[in-house]
Amino acid sequence: MPTTPLSNNELRDFYAAESANIQREFAASGNGRAAVQGRTALVESIALRLWQQHISPSGEGPEGLALVALGGFGRRWLFPFSDIDILFLHSGAAERQLKSALRDFSQQIWDLRLKLSPATRTLAECEKFDPDNVEFAISLLDCRHLAGDRKIFDRLHGRVIPKLVSRESRIIVQRLADLTRARYNKFGNTVFHLEPNVKDGPGGLRDYNLACWLATIAAIDETGLWPDEAELLPPWLRQKFGAALDFLMSARCFLHFRHGRDDNTLAWEAQDEAAARRIGAPGSAPLDASEWMRIYFNHARLIHRIAVQLLDEFPAARPSLYRQFQSLRSRLSNTEFAVVDGRIFLQRQQPIGDAELPLRLFRFQARHGLTLSSAAEHQLEEALPAIAVAPPRGAELWHHLQEILLAPHAAEALRAMHSLGLLGMCLPEFKIVDSLVIRDYSHRFTVDEHTFLTIDNLHALRKSQSKWDQGYAELLDELEQPDLLYLALLLHDTGKGARPDEHVSASLELAKAALDRLDLDEPDRETVLFLIAHHLEMGAALRRDIFDPQVIRQLANSMPSPEVLKLLCLFTYADIKSVNPEALTPWKAENLWQLYIGAANLMMRSADDRVHAGGDEELVTHLRTLMPAAGKKLENFLEGLPRRYLRTQAASDVIRHMDMTSRLTDDPVQLDLTRGRQWFELTLVTTDRPFLFARMAGALAAWGMNIVKAAAFSNKDGIVVDQFFFTDRFRTLELNLPEWERFKASLRDVVLGKADLNRMLRDRLRAGKVEAPKVKVETRVEIDDESSAHSTLVEVITQDRPGLLYRISSQLARHNCNIEIALIETEGQTAIDVFYVTSASAKLPAVLQERLRSDLLEGLLNDGPAYLTTAENSPAPPA
Repeated sequence: MPTTPLSNNELRDFYAAESANIQREFAASGNGRAAVQGRTALVESIALRLWQQHISPSGEGPEGLALVALGGFGRRWLFPFSDIDILFLHSGAAERQLKSALRDFSQQIWDLRLKLSPATRTLAECEKFDPDNVEFAISLLDCRHLAGDRKIFDRLHGRVIPKLVSRESRIIVQRLADLTRARYNKFGNTVFHLEPNVKDGPGGLRDYNLACWLATIAAIDETGLWPDEAELLPPWLRQKFGAALDFLMSARCFLHFRHGRDDNTLAWEAQDEAAARRIGAPGSAPLDASEWMRIYFNHARLIHRIAVQLLDEFPAARPSLYRQFQSLRSRLSNTEFAVVDGRIFLQRQQPIGDAELPLRLFRFQARHGLTLSSAAEHQLEEALPAIAVAPPRGAELWHHLQEILLAPHAAEALRAMHSLGLLGMCLPEFKIVDSLVIRDYSHRFTVDEHTFLTIDNLHALRKSQSKWDQGYAELLDELEQPDLLYLALLLHDTGKGARPDEHVSASLELAKAALDRLDLDEPDRETVLFLIAHHLEMGAALRRDIFDPQVIRQLANSMPSPEVLKLLCLFTYADIKSVNPEALTPWKAENLWQLYIGAANLMMRSADDRVHAGGDEELVTHLRTLMPAAGKKLENFLEGLPRRYLRTQAASDVIRHMDMTSRLTDDPVQLDLTRGRQWFELTLVTTDRPFLFARMAGALAAWGMNIVKAAAFSNKDGIVVDQFFFTDRFRTLELNLPEWERFKASLRDVVLGKADLNRMLRDRLRAGKVEAPKVKVETRVEIDDESSAHSTLVEVITQDRPGLLYRISSQLARHNCNIEIALIETEGQTAIDVFYVTSASAKLPAVLQERLRSDLLEGLLNDGPAYLTTAENSPAPPA
């Protein structure tokens, strides 16, 4: 830089030009470390220039005041848009004299639109530890002199910080551990997110820093001196850690340049571009996004593993109750394994010569919930090449794997086996899903992590306090061979690494090879293969009317035995729950349980499909005891309702709906609106009429409501009970209680045909902004005459969008289809809507089915504002 003072505009132009050069060099080389060092040098040169301009022309003064780089700036890790942390270290008098100059110094950096975070401290203040601001103490570990009085900085670096760390190491590490656990918890305690955060996520740059901080604290605590940075990590780890850091640096620089801001999330679009540009892997062959993400996850897994190990090696990092518990666990030591502070060490330090010792080690870990020490991991890694020559197989391997799978901490042991490469040696079929990304908006994790979560979620059932889990926990305890269930879960998605579009058949092929290697008995082999082949079927059945006897009958008839039905039910529970934390809602868990109970009962006796109020159904009998005076009124209301209605409604809700029916003579449209924890629930009771369901769906869309679930029922007298569960996107009802009555009045007018629904929808379309979908969902329309004895089933799977339910239901009404039951569900950005429909009280004729399918597809694929033309005003299809 020139030595003459620069104006703000000149300085801004200089910074912009140099930043552009750094970006061009990164675009050409992909070298993140060089870009980070370049920006650090650029910001440092500006800081030094401004120091000379505002504080001291020599750069080495004034006495008693120093400019110190902290945090990432101190590490020389300034990413393109990261914050700049500095410390004005002073003796007291110098700061008072130069307060205005320091303010001008900071202001000129802010004027460059740089995110400067200055702190001002004396040496005495730096020596005091503030437990509520541990971040400042940690930032001092990366301090670096930039300008000013070198002597005051040397006292900080040489005396104050080592003294502070030695005195407060326990509380510093404890608070650092608390912050780390909170950060991990935010990301679900796993590295393997499909869209990870390269800075703060587990295995990200923050974990790399954590490992270095812990190693530094340990060295200062032991010797009172700063360690040699080159010697912080053991020799066997340095090269791998350095490669991981280079990759993450390149990835974060790429994200910053791509977004023009401090955005550290590897979204799908960013993954595509990073792979195409081979960010962090310049010498590799062409990569697709999945291959590039595998490289990322391998680096992130290593960094996370080392960070966690170092954290575990500090007793202060553990909660006090944990430390007491681990002192008891130390008694678990045996002749092969020693347990120290919750970590497993091998008793013998010699190279591992017994090929089965690693399997016994992981069995020990799975039983007791312990972690491997870094020393044990290093011994295992050194032994793996010899084990790979003749890996375990046959009945002995199955015996060890069986005991690991059945142990309460199986998932953690399997993750450790997988991370170290032993699981892939024992089951080569699992290698192809290592860190595998399959893009699906609903799934949150990689294929291998999803698999481990399925096993984890089943073992967690025994400790769950949720009432929804009690039945499943009891079912798990009833199993004769739970090991077969865990093995099927371990293998069920391996096919995604071979043929993602046909993963079930591919998984079966791979599972057969794995079962051959394990020498499973033929009956056990058949059970595992059956579970893999049918593992999606109960989940698919949840999209049907689970109280329709035909649905129950089809499921029951496909089961070889009641025991296999139990296995498949638990498999489905674990599989859905492991998709993402919100996938298995209490409502879906209850429906899966009801589906299981229905199929289990049907395997011993048959069931009817419609309610006959004169019968002896348990809920009907219960309702009679609650309402002895209702008599014929209750029977008339219940007669002909789908059995699903009684199974899904509480007795209080049935009574409320019957009361609403009795008031229809006074008001032909009965509406009830309540607010639940997750959404609003709207119940409509009225007499059936054309376009009824469509009008309600359209009116809700016009009010900006997002329908997440819906159900429709009708009895023999044509009384309709429709339920809509929706979220209030614009918080209209949440923030304005008086709007509730206007909202219901508007819906009533729409149902009665008094309101112009077309205009309402057009107004909403003009007012709202429809965002482009993140994931493209292929539109499919399936029509099925076999799944129900009384109705034709129409299933629509398509991109979720405003007004979708209105569009579909209007098309059904236009074709004179009566909706007997509607099951509406949204998974991520995928709408899965299922309708049981009749025409003239019978199933749809084949010609009408084909015409309906064609018109639905045309309307859904032709996605424009034309759907706002009310179907009631459109010409009916030819008869």
